[in-house]
Parts: sequence; C-alpha cells; structure tokens
Amino acid sequence: MRFENTGYESIKADLNRLDEVMNEYGLVRAGQWDYERVTYDRKFELKEGIFYLRVFGHAVEGDVGADKAVIQLMKPLLGKHYYPHGVEYGEGESFPKSLVTQCEKILSDVKTEMAKFAI
Repeated sequence: MRFENTGYESIKADLNRLDEVMNEYGLVRAGQWDYERVTYDRKFELKEGIFYLRVFGHAVEGDVGADKAVIQLMKPLLGKHYYPHGVEYGEGESFPKSLVTQCEKILSDVKTEMAKFAI
C-alpha cells in the first residue's frame, strides 16, 4: 500500500538528523542502505500477520556510507510479509484499518518533526 499525499517526496534532509528522527518513531535503517539509497523500516506483528512500514530515500548529495549525505525521501509504503517470499505491497493486499491509521499518524508526526530541519 502506497501512502499518497504525505508530502514526503518534497523532503530533503541530512542523513544523520534523519536517522535520529526516524529512530524516535521506531523506523530503523540498520543495514538497509547502500551508497546511494536508504530504507527505514518499522515492523508490526499482529494476529493478521507481519507488516512493515517502509520509508525509502536516495542520496541527492554526498555518500550514505560516509554518513555525509542529503537524502530525498520517497512515498512511504506499507507491506505484508510472506515467508519465505518477502514483503508484498500490491493492491490486492489487505491491511487492518487500525494499522493503516497508526502508520498515518507515525508518518504525520515524523513529517512534522522533520519540517524543523528539512533542507
């Protein structure tokens, strides 16, 4: 599920500050990066399954590996994990309404926090 109209596509931020804010809201980068891209994940384990809120970004300046980059964010996604295949985001997926509402709140709060330092 793609979260539309979040305004994330217009946000550019310093990687280190972005890491701090995302971590405050449970969105973790961990090892999910390369020199040009980052992925922040928050895992939700519910009776309906395992879901991931994902925020992707790519470096428009600098190098992620050197921890010196400006990241352009992309539209956030919500996906459901299927073992052993991975995470599916397709239109045919069903997501609990309470989870969607919780993710929308998290994304809104993160955006508000990032507005204080966005480039």
